[in-house]
Amino acid sequence: MLTIYGNPRTACDGLPRRQILSAGGMGLFGLSVPQLLAAESVSQPTARAKSVIFLMLFGGPSQLETWDLKPNAPEQIRGPFKPIASRTPELLIGEHLPQMAAISDKYCVIRTMSHSFNDHSGGGHYLQTGKRWHVPIGGGFAPTPRDWPSMGSVMEYHDQQTWGLTRTMPSYMVLPNSLGALQEKGQYPRPGEHAGWLGPRYNPLTTSIQKRSLDDNPFWRNCTDEELTFQISDLRSADDVSETRLSRRRSLLEQFDRERQRLEASGAALGFDAFRQRAFSLMTSTQTRNALNIREEPAAIRDRYGRHLFGQSALMARRLVEAGVRYVTVHYDCVDGYSWDSHRNSNDVQRHLLPTFDQACSALLTDLDERGLLDETLVIATGEMGRTPKANAEWGRDHWSTLFSSVIAGGGIPGGQCYGSSDKDAAYPREAVVRPEDLAATVYHALGIDPELRIPNAENRPISIVDGGSPVTALWGS
Repeated sequence: MLTIYGNPRTACDGLPRRQILSAGGMGLFGLSVPQLLAAESVSQPTARAKSVIFLMLFGGPSQLETWDLKPNAPEQIRGPFKPIASRTPELLIGEHLPQMAAISDKYCVIRTMSHSFNDHSGGGHYLQTGKRWHVPIGGGFAPTPRDWPSMGSVMEYHDQQTWGLTRTMPSYMVLPNSLGALQEKGQYPRPGEHAGWLGPRYNPLTTSIQKRSLDDNPFWRNCTDEELTFQISDLRSADDVSETRLSRRRSLLEQFDRERQRLEASGAALGFDAFRQRAFSLMTSTQTRNALNIREEPAAIRDRYGRHLFGQSALMARRLVEAGVRYVTVHYDCVDGYSWDSHRNSNDVQRHLLPTFDQACSALLTDLDERGLLDETLVIATGEMGRTPKANAEWGRDHWSTLFSSVIAGGGIPGGQCYGSSDKDAAYPREAVVRPEDLAATVYHALGIDPELRIPNAENRPISIVDGGSPVTALWGS
């Protein structure tokens, strides 16, 4: 009989645990996937966090305008924004992030994020999965079945293998839309949030907000009770119940009421396979319905997060975590018609993007802390790249994946610290480089999932969930 105990790096008579798990995944020891996960749990780290909120600032915020200011650099590098002090002695912050400066004791800034995939699509995939995209730089947009599974999809897989289909909430959700859906005509679907080779059953449950004109619809900039509704994105049912497809054009509450009554009155849903039935049940459950009804929040709380789409999405992420969702991704992707991809100038960054992020992220961290949830919720805010140290005449900056900053909070990570440092121009890391693989390993480590775990791909071949990354345990002081 094979028994795995003790040393977190070896098992039995000294065989590396990676070899044991690999052999088990191939069936050489007769272990099923749930048995492998159970065996892995004997020696995996204790979970520091129960859930993750991943704020994806897609487009690439500039490190020089946010978390890594260089006031002594030449003017064309340091930029037009003034530095302001924070509650962290060594941390200067851009002047348009005053609320984040006031609560810097609640989070850590990683200043040395770095990779060589200088591309939005590939970078977005890389940051959400911990794996370099298989498509060349500039080679495509759309997600593919060959993509690496997102960290949220691995979380969904882990939970389904551990608890089966009994959870009353999905483990993984995406807000407010799939990445790329809010861009012009939605013509650029982006990879990164999906399950890839792990299989579509582990894709996120995704909400959708219909894009509307900035000129004729004020809710895009000012979300009022009458105008903002988080809807479940386009579920297509089996042929025998296709007429019960959730409609994007009706309010979420109307959808829930109609579908629940219809299903209770007929046995049509029995024709669904187990996973489709579960997906439908999750979307029509009272618990999901209540969690997605943002109008239950007091007006003061909604105002605190900001009556803009990113602010309300951050608030929704908190509601979902409270309801039991384990991994929530919030895309800040062309929300309100503005993009972090600031090639031409920094006007939108200054006037809209930084102020809305400042309000929403500071509200999220403070709200979680006040509710006693921050210690058990890992919060990450990051772009997929940074911006070039040298700006143009209008203070626009181009793509620069060699160095960028991320904010990480909660999950027991002490706030009020900076990890790593950059050179004098915020161009390259000086020490303590953190790659996307390391960030993914850190997330799994925080959740109590061993980064060395292997799971079967479509060919039933065991694949490591992280390829070469190591948890940044120094964030916890160890």
